[in-house]
Amino acid sequence: METKGGFYITQIKQLQDRIFEKMLIENGIEISGGQGRILFILWKTDKLTISEISQKTSLAKNTVSVVVDGMVNKGILERNINPDNRRQTIISLTDYAKSLKEKYEIVSQQMNTLFYQGFSEEEQQQFEQYLERILETLTENLHTSK
Repeated sequence: METKGGFYITQIKQLQDRIFEKMLIENGIEISGGQGRILFILWKTDKLTISEISQKTSLAKNTVSVVVDGMVNKGILERNINPDNRRQTIISLTDYAKSLKEKYEIVSQQMNTLFYQGFSEEEQQQFEQYLERILETLTENLHTSK
């Protein structure tokens, strides 16, 4: 039997990213999906290292570094030396980034509504439980296979 789950997940992710970026731009928020993931993490917990951001976003450290550099150049994030550990750089939100949070959350909610359009609450929960199982299986496999 041919299975298409992984293919569908990839297609959904690509379309969702494009639509979400378009919705953000329409609302005056010009940030990419990768930047959004980093902002989302920092809105929850400000002042993190590149490693911590990498871990929480599942993005590679070098990817996080490159994206953060771009965000620093745009005035969205700041890089500061950790006063407790001079070798460590702390990434933090600027006032501008803090001001984007509310708009971003509204657009996120609109995206969620679109994502689950036509689904009952029960179908939505069931779907997310299936995805969670797949994610757990893949995560376990990554950590056990060498």
